[in-house]
Amino acid sequence: MKKLLGWLEERTGIQGVVHEALFERIPGGARWRYIWGSTLTFCFVVQILTGIALWMAYSPSANSAWESVYYIQHEMTGGWFLRGLHHYVAQAMHILLVLHLLQVIIDGAYKAPREVNYWFGLVLLALTLGLGLTGYLLPWDQKGYGATKVATSLAGIAPFIGPALQKLIVGGSDYGHHTLTRFFALHAGVLPGLMIAAIAAHVALFRKHGITAKQPYRKPEANFWPDQVLMDGVACLAVLAAVLYFTVRHHGAELFAPADVTQPFNAARPDWYFLFLFEFLKLGFLTSWFGHHGELVGAILIPGAVFGILAAMPFIARWKLGHRFNLGFLAILLLGASALTVRSLRSDATNPEFQASLQQARADSERIVALIKANGGIPRSGASTLLQQDPATAGPRLFAQNCASCHRYDGHDGTGVLSADAPSAPDLKGFGSRAWLAGLLEADRITNHVYYGGTRFKEGKMVKYVREKLPRQHAAEPGALAAMIAAVSAEAALPGQAAAEAAEAALIATGRTHVVDTFGCTDCHAFRKPDEDATAPDLTGWGSREWIIGIISDPTHPRFYGKRNDRMPSYLKDGRLPEAEIALLADWLRNDLDPARVIQSMKSAAPTK
Repeated sequence: MKKLLGWLEERTGIQGVVHEALFERIPGGARWRYIWGSTLTFCFVVQILTGIALWMAYSPSANSAWESVYYIQHEMTGGWFLRGLHHYVAQAMHILLVLHLLQVIIDGAYKAPREVNYWFGLVLLALTLGLGLTGYLLPWDQKGYGATKVATSLAGIAPFIGPALQKLIVGGSDYGHHTLTRFFALHAGVLPGLMIAAIAAHVALFRKHGITAKQPYRKPEANFWPDQVLMDGVACLAVLAAVLYFTVRHHGAELFAPADVTQPFNAARPDWYFLFLFEFLKLGFLTSWFGHHGELVGAILIPGAVFGILAAMPFIARWKLGHRFNLGFLAILLLGASALTVRSLRSDATNPEFQASLQQARADSERIVALIKANGGIPRSGASTLLQQDPATAGPRLFAQNCASCHRYDGHDGTGVLSADAPSAPDLKGFGSRAWLAGLLEADRITNHVYYGGTRFKEGKMVKYVREKLPRQHAAEPGALAAMIAAVSAEAALPGQAAAEAAEAALIATGRTHVVDTFGCTDCHAFRKPDEDATAPDLTGWGSREWIIGIISDPTHPRFYGKRNDRMPSYLKDGRLPEAEIALLADWLRNDLDPARVIQSMKSAAPTK
């Protein structure tokens, strides 16, 4: 071993380098306040190693990026752990950088002759923010796509060069494949290379000037080894322990559903370390003071001025009260940024549109995993095609876009957004079920806004029948109403009632006779046989997939409301919706969402070669 070490020393001089590093003199002895630089270096090394490992499984293409991250997260052995480690170490770096900046300024380590080293520290801060911004897009999921779009749109407001700069960043007129490849090149190549160069210069200048320690020294001068090395090691282990805790607790980093560039995402926000700027731009004084230039002032001029003051701090410190000014400015800056971040989080917590969009996005992320497993893997057309043909995902969106102006779904628009306006058509949550039908046949409920309260039918024959005739019929034969409800609801063949209907076949058969004989429903409705004299919707197949598709397609058809139709558009007949989307909406309304059945339906509908 001695011969090997001697050979290495003769050719490289490594022992001298190690000795110089380990036995650097520390005025005032080892202190915990000096750990931040070592923890940041440790985090950067972890990022390089985990980043290279992730790179080996990642495909930087708009058609394959999400799919490759899905493979890492759900299929690659230890992939979720690797991805979570990379994600949470990145979060830790932003916190550690701020703490390091605080320590440097409090200790006065930015003053002459250390100005250049301090500026390299600011460069490293900017590069770290750039790594966070570019890395956020790489999974190409809905959350990362939306956040990147919000953050990069600020470049477009720069005077003179804004539109051209944004086009350069985006890689074209819209976000897509070139945006992803450019961000990947920056994240995996350009920015890490600049980081390594800046760190090398930062360390070299630090070695030249040494540690800045407050005088008088509390302890005698000591070497970097062993006391400071021990403190740095403990700090790095503490950072690693915190990162491992979040990684294991959340099973890696969250992966949302694939980015859908055609759909708005109301929960789009930059990552937490940019939230203060996002919230700052919403402050009213920017518009009231600067008019239509408010966004330019808030997004570029004020942040630029703040960064300029940070860079000028070594010169400001030359004044008699300059150091105190720097400390006060930094304190106000951190308190302001923290307050704006908290304000943004609180605002989002009480924002129904944000919460509904976030909840839907998380539901979509769970749904895509279930669909992929049911499909036996990701199809060649990409994971996004599964969501586009999935009623659980497309149904709420279609309902919100086409139905929620009149109907509600459990009181909201299908995506979770509540409305203060009273609906003008029935609430369709549970339509076709026994519970929904039973509510319709209650005298004190039929004219509320869950049923006919907002329609012209609230004064029609059905309401009069339910309030006057039905109670007498029910009193004469108490068990008949439940059997009739079971029989009519069975026409829907809802998946959620399949087990109950299989066990109550006799009750349903009896109920069919009550529909005709006891309650006289066929006086207005057709039921299980054609009736040219029927004046109300056909109860044959009522609530079934085919029935719902039919009434959405053309409610004016004689089978449904005919000329008595109350404002409902004929979506297929008028060309408002294609049949495939109507079918998705019908399946969602019926809660027919089993992944295996959905996948089978997709395969059945796929064109054969």
